Amino acid sequence: MKPTSEAELADLISSVKAPLCIRGGGTRLLGPIEGEVLETSGLQGISLYEPGALTMVAGAGTTLDEIGAALKAENQRLAFEPPDLRDVLGTTGASTIGGVAASNASGPRRISVGACRDFMLGVRFVDGAGIVAKNGGRVMKNVTGYDLVKLMSGAFGTLGVLSEVSLKVMPKVEIQLCLRIEGLNAKQAVAAMSAALGSPFEVSGAAQDLDGAVVLRLEGFDASVRYRADKLTQVLAGFGTVEILDDQAQCDTLWRDIRDARGFTGSTGDLWRVSVKPGDAPELIDALGAHAVLLDWGGGLMWVDMPKRTDLRARMSVPGHATLMRSDDKGFEQVARFHPQAAPLAKISARLRARFDPKGLLNPGLMGDVA
Repeated sequence: MKPTSEAELADLISSVKAPLCIRGGGTRLLGPIEGEVLETSGLQGISLYEPGALTMVAGAGTTLDEIGAALKAENQRLAFEPPDLRDVLGTTGASTIGGVAASNASGPRRISVGACRDFMLGVRFVDGAGIVAKNGGRVMKNVTGYDLVKLMSGAFGTLGVLSEVSLKVMPKVEIQLCLRIEGLNAKQAVAAMSAALGSPFEVSGAAQDLDGAVVLRLEGFDASVRYRADKLTQVLAGFGTVEILDDQAQCDTLWRDIRDARGFTGSTGDLWRVSVKPGDAPELIDALGAHAVLLDWGGGLMWVDMPKRTDLRARMSVPGHATLMRSDDKGFEQVARFHPQAAPLAKISARLRARFDPKGLLNPGLMGDVA
C-alpha cells in the first residue's frame, strides 16, 4: 500500500482491521514486523521553502536527496546531518524525511546543535484511528500546547503515520578543519574528547574511529576555525601529536564514514547502537567482548559489532540504552530490537499507544517491552 495523499492515507488506516508495517524509504531495518506494508514514500514534495526564514515544509515521503538538492542551491543544510545507513545495513531505497523524523536520525553534530527532533517545527500525521492531526507550525514560537512534534520524533510510526514535516534548516559553514590524534586507548580517547568538548572552541564532532584515532571537527568562518584549531591543539598537547587535516573533501569523507558507521559494512556480526555516559564507555568496551567499536558523540554513542545472536544487553556493566540495528531474522526473534523500558515508562508508553493507536495497527510489537 502506497498512498499518495494525506486523505488517502487517512482513509486507508481508518478502513483496515489488520496490523500495518509502516515504512518510509525502506533504508532502516526494523526486524520482522507483523502486517501488510504501508509505504509513505508516495507522500512526496516540498510544499514550502523559505531560505530567508530557514524553514522548509515537505511531505513525509520526500527523499533526502530532493531536500538536499533544494538546500544546496541556497547554500543551506540539515544541521543534524541524518545518517545514511544503507551500506552498513545492506538496504536499498531512498531515505525519506518522514523516516528520518520518525527515527529521530541524528549524526555526529548532535553534540553541538542537537538532534533531529530539535529542528522539527511541526508535523501532520494520521493516527491509528485514521484521524488527521497536526501540531506545531512553521516557526518556533508557533509550537504551543502538547508537544506532539517531539513525541512523534523517534516513535518509529507506532503512534501515527507522518504525512508532513516542518523543519528548521541552517546555513552551510565556510570551512571545516579536523584534528586527529592517534595511539589512544578508549579511556584516553574519551578523556581527550571530553577535554575538547569542554573547551570554549565549539567542537562539532568528536569520535574515535575503528583505527583507534580520535577525530575532532571544527566548523565556521575561516579565521575563526583556524584560530580555534590552534588553541585546541594546545589544549590537547598532553594526549599526543595533533595532526590538522585541512582538505575539505577528506574531512567530508571522514565524517561521512563516521556518521554512517561505514567501517562495519560487510562485517559478519550483529551491529548494535549503544548510548551511555561518555565516561562509562571504556568500562563497557572491556565488558562486551566485541569484534569492533566506534565511538561518537564524545563517547556517548557506541557502534558495536558483536558476535551473531549475542544479547549485548546481558553484558552491559553500566547504565545505558542498546538498540539492535542489524541481525538476521532469527537474531531479531531472539533479541528485542529496542531496549526494554522500565516499568513506569512502559506504562506511560502503553497509555500513549492506546490513545493514538486504539486498534493496535501501527508497527505492533516494535517498541514497549518491559525491562
